[in-house]
Order: sequence, then structure tokens, then C-alpha cells
Amino acid sequence: MRRIVGRLLLIRSKAFVRAGWGTAKKAGMSIQLLGLRTVIYPAPDIDAAKKWWTEYLGTPPYFDEAFYVGFNPGGYELGLLPDGDPVAGPLTYWGVDDVDEAVAAAIQIGAVEHLPASDVGDGIITATVTTPQGNIVGFIYNPHFELPSIAG
Repeated sequence: MRRIVGRLLLIRSKAFVRAGWGTAKKAGMSIQLLGLRTVIYPAPDIDAAKKWWTEYLGTPPYFDEAFYVGFNPGGYELGLLPDGDPVAGPLTYWGVDDVDEAVAAAIQIGAVEHLPASDVGDGIITATVTTPQGNIVGFIYNPHFELPSIAG
């Protein structure tokens, strides 16, 4: 049984790569999405949102300023943005090695720049685009990102 499962995972991973899932094509090269990194929730009442998330997660935020509150559940960023638009919903950021290239690749196939690339501190670069379907997609380069190891 173990051999069969291992073989199925190998076949699935080869199909995944062959199909190009997880990559965006850009003029003969591909942009690899490195996985989800950050979700930022609009929080017009930042104090109420901070209180709720602190109680829910069982830990206070690691970053707590009037313009942004950040938690770090499981090694990922969960942010609260007081000037975010609840109607627009949360912003999700995909990890990439090069934000400018990821934005250019998205624009090349029909996206429109939403917010240009900017350094948000500590060498972390973010940008967002709006897809042809109207969704906002974020890209982030975070040189400090590292998932905690899971003992098992």
C-alpha cells in the first residue's frame, strides 16, 4: 500500500509540474508562486478586531500599531488593516522571488496594476494586481519568511 501511495504522489507531482500549476508564464519563462504567505483583513474597528483575533488565536499580536496589527499563526502573517475596505474583502498575498516579475507576468496576460510594488519595511516587497475577473491578487517577497519545523 505504501508503494502505491508513493507512486501516486510521484505521478501527481509530475502532472502538477507538467501542467504548469503553481506557475505563471511570462515571455518564455515562468513565475513560480511559492505558496500563500499573508492574509490581511479589513478592520475598520481595529480595537474590536484585535481583541477578537487575540482571543481566538490565544496570543497577542506581535506587531501592534494604529496603521496595522499583525499576528503570526503557524508562521504565516494574519494582518488587520484599519483603512481596509470590508466590501473588497481580505487581501491574500502569494510568495514570489521577484515581485516586479510577478506583476509584469500578470499584466502581460490581462491583469491591471492595483498597487505598485513597494518596500513595506525590512526588505519586504508587496504589490497587487486586479485580474480580468475583478479579483485582487497580491504578491510578496519576504526574505525573512520561514515556516516553523513541525516535529513528527
